[in-house]
Amino acid sequence: MPREFTRSDRVSDAIQRLLAQLIPQEIRDPRIGMVNINDVTVTRDMAYARVYVTFVGSESEAESLEAAAVLNKASGFLRSFLAKELSMRTVPRLQFIYDKTAIRGQEISFLIDRAIAEDQQHPQDATDDSNEERN
Repeated sequence: MPREFTRSDRVSDAIQRLLAQLIPQEIRDPRIGMVNINDVTVTRDMAYARVYVTFVGSESEAESLEAAAVLNKASGFLRSFLAKELSMRTVPRLQFIYDKTAIRGQEISFLIDRAIAEDQQHPQDATDDSNEERN
């Protein structure tokens, strides 16, 4: 029976859980604030891990990119904490990447809601035309 999850998937999940606990506890930089870890992908050889993050309450994309740079500078520090918790020979090197998908999803949702509201304000031309054709 084949395995349901690969080793890299299990390591990704473990890193995501541990980083969600470690970053608020150990990183005290005010530029970071609250961090959401959206996803972690680990290469097949377990050498590198890409950590996709968003920052709650950041005003601009520039602030978020700066916060991601701060996390990248602290990646060695966080990696040492991961090494203590994970029972692996080598712990993947961390690369933090600012993830814009959640923000873009909110923008698209707002546009859809606005389009629906505008459609409801206009009289429905299609139903009026079909009623005139029947008469």
